[in-house]
Amino acid sequence: MSKHSIYTMSFAKVYPMYVAKAERKGRTKDEVDEIIRWLTGYSQDQLEEQLEKEVDFETFFKQAPQLNPNRSLIKGVVCGVRVEEIEEPLMQVIRYLDKLIDELAKGKAMGKILRQ
Repeated sequence: MSKHSIYTMSFAKVYPMYVAKAERKGRTKDEVDEIIRWLTGYSQDQLEEQLEKEVDFETFFKQAPQLNPNRSLIKGVVCGVRVEEIEEPLMQVIRYLDKLIDELAKGKAMGKILRQ
């Protein structure tokens, strides 16, 4: 069975799209970075290093220092699929990130996005 194409896609190539989506709705790159750091446990320096290396999504999430234990609180639909029902762990965490960026772009407060 072959890998899903997003697993081999460069995270650094998709990252600017996350930022652009947020900025179109009046949010900031710093907020996008905060969400990514919350979900993955990367420090800002570690995040920037991963972007510089242009690692793929699979590597980006496999090397994450500590996936946030509260990520299971993320609920909702992304691309027509409920994120809490995705069985493949890597795809689920990728969709969690998509959902968090969607919430940011929709104007949700950071405290709610970060499940505080």
